[in-house]
Amino acid sequence: MKRTGGGVTSSVVVLDNGAGYCKAGMAGQSEPTAVVPNCMARPRSAKKWLIADQLLECDDIQSIAIKRPIDRGYMISPEIEREIWDRVFKVHLKVNPTECGLMLVEPLFTLSSIQKATDELVFEDFGFQSFCISNSAVSAHAYQAQKAPTSILARGRTSLVVDSGFSFTHTVPVFQNKAVTTAAKRINLGGKALTNYLKELVSYRAWNVMDETYTMEDVKEKLCFVSLDIERDLNIARVKGKSNALRREYVLPDGVKHKRGFVKELEPLSDDKVVNVSDEDDDDDHHMDEDQGEEGRRHRVQRKQAPPQIKQEDQQEITLTNERFLVPEMLFHPADLGMNEAGLAECIVRAINACEPELHALLYQSVLLTGGNTLLPGFKNRLEHELRPLVTDDFNINIEIVDCPILAAWKGASLMAARPEFHTWAVTKAEYEEDGTLRCRQRFQK
Repeated sequence: MKRTGGGVTSSVVVLDNGAGYCKAGMAGQSEPTAVVPNCMARPRSAKKWLIADQLLECDDIQSIAIKRPIDRGYMISPEIEREIWDRVFKVHLKVNPTECGLMLVEPLFTLSSIQKATDELVFEDFGFQSFCISNSAVSAHAYQAQKAPTSILARGRTSLVVDSGFSFTHTVPVFQNKAVTTAAKRINLGGKALTNYLKELVSYRAWNVMDETYTMEDVKEKLCFVSLDIERDLNIARVKGKSNALRREYVLPDGVKHKRGFVKELEPLSDDKVVNVSDEDDDDDHHMDEDQGEEGRRHRVQRKQAPPQIKQEDQQEITLTNERFLVPEMLFHPADLGMNEAGLAECIVRAINACEPELHALLYQSVLLTGGNTLLPGFKNRLEHELRPLVTDDFNINIEIVDCPILAAWKGASLMAARPEFHTWAVTKAEYEEDGTLRCRQRFQK
């Protein structure tokens, strides 16, 4: 996409610099060119650090050391970030930053010192011609409004965006296509905290996997789900043996036969080993099947597949039962783990109550879910179940998951960067050199 400002024609790079994945492409594209891990990693058998997408090609992932430039949502290591961005721009986008503008998706409430470090990285290290920032809530809102132009969200230009990502979870009211930062609420829980909790549970009960962050992230993504009835699922999880309908086995990588971990295929169960449940429980499970899709159906039906070809004594496995739903439970009831945090449903109510009363009905009808954690099976339905008792019957609740929750913020930013007004939003390098970070950042708040 070409933009003209001050007689200079340049392309606009769109970068969603998430703590888990870095998404990059050019303005106007419908899909990012690169989606790479936002980290550096070093296998035990190597001395050289792997950068971003190189990690995806690595086979030696056992106890791999990982360095991330972003911690708790904020950039703490510009040096590491510089190497990752440099690889993304040169290898994947094949652009010269000095000939481009940049649209960056940045977290809410970023500290001024980190903003200054980011501006230095953009203008001084890479030499971008212009720079504009957005946040994931506004970007996701813009993308959904473009996808459904006749929806209440698009026509009212208002929504309540729930962004549950790698580092934390935000509930952000958006009014007139701008984030109401004074009403935004934050939960200090995200995908990283869920992975760490899963590592602790598995290490306490089975193998020590505290150093296997990369593997356990894969376990979480493939096996965890959000329970719609925690008491029922706890009762099912207490059943011993392979007749437990929640039981799943994950084969750990050994570096020889298995370069990557995988979920072990389920062996068929004989009729005498199937756990009998009451008719009432069957109704509940049927309801769960409809809500959780494939994961819900597998919750009750053991698929008949051929057993793995590898002998059991040659592989290391971890068995998960209640860990599968207790880990995502953190997002809804963090106080159960001793954390002084409100649950997600309560956080939504607090954010909406902080807005003008005239907006409450519109916000409850336009709750938008984005971020990687919303991909967990059952997330949307559990949130509806938690939120309804906290809201009076006068308000209708409508919760939607944005298409491609991981990429929605980038796609929205790509749409915004392709607009003719982009050059009026962006700060040029000359303005940055003259006015500095603080004055330039004031323009983004307008």
